[in-house]
Amino acid sequence: MADQADVEAALAGIVGGALYPSGLEAGCVVPGAVVRIYRGWPTPAALDADLAAGRVNVSVGGVPGSTRLTTRYPDQWRVVKPAVPVLSASVAAGVATFAGTATLGQLAALLVDGRAAVHRTEAGDTPASVAAALAGELRQVGVSATANGAAVTVSGARSVVARIVADQVATRETRRQLQHFAVTCWCADPPTRDAIGAAIDAALSGIDFVGLPDGSSGRVLFVASVTSDRWEDATLYRRELTYSVEYATTITATQPSMIVGGTQISPEGSTIANLLG
Repeated sequence: MADQADVEAALAGIVGGALYPSGLEAGCVVPGAVVRIYRGWPTPAALDADLAAGRVNVSVGGVPGSTRLTTRYPDQWRVVKPAVPVLSASVAAGVATFAGTATLGQLAALLVDGRAAVHRTEAGDTPASVAAALAGELRQVGVSATANGAAVTVSGARSVVARIVADQVATRETRRQLQHFAVTCWCADPPTRDAIGAAIDAALSGIDFVGLPDGSSGRVLFVASVTSDRWEDATLYRRELTYSVEYATTITATQPSMIVGGTQISPEGSTIANLLG
């Protein structure tokens, strides 16, 4: 699911890419700057120590009291990225041959003259074990079928069809919200603060959507930029960039795919009855 923590982590990643586009070894885009990037708010002792050592802090966190509910889309399951089976099957002259990898989460089916056999892959399955299981299922529904290695031979059939499908990971949006996030630069001098802040703002201003781990994305919009020179703390120069992100709270589930209409499958994956094929 997408959460506030995911948005903060994504924004922190953008900040890191903006300041260290070629990696940590290549150094910061601001010459001589060493930057610590993290979620949350700095502790005074750690921040003072970093500033005294000339290190920049960039913190990323949600702004309290800024969240607004924006739910407006239908509450329905959606496959974000379709899963492609890694097991395959082909049919020639009444012989169905299986190949590939029989990993978990796949269904293999043979339809012979309106009668079907279905096998859900199990731990340790191979194309040959899938073929053997389907041949046995076909014999149970009155079809003359034999397995030889990864091939199933059907005798006297007018039509032989092989199908492979994979379970799909689907998400459902349960809530949508707009929330403000502060990206705060904590620096020991004004020139460093200005350069770091400008680099981060340029990167964030060029992004319309930020990708999140569940496959959804959040809409990113600029809200405000504030520079703070506090006279009571001559060693702290701060710039706070505020961006709003509208993102969805989602739940995820693995769902089976349709493979044969009208065939009832038991929980362990064997065929109970063929109603249509």
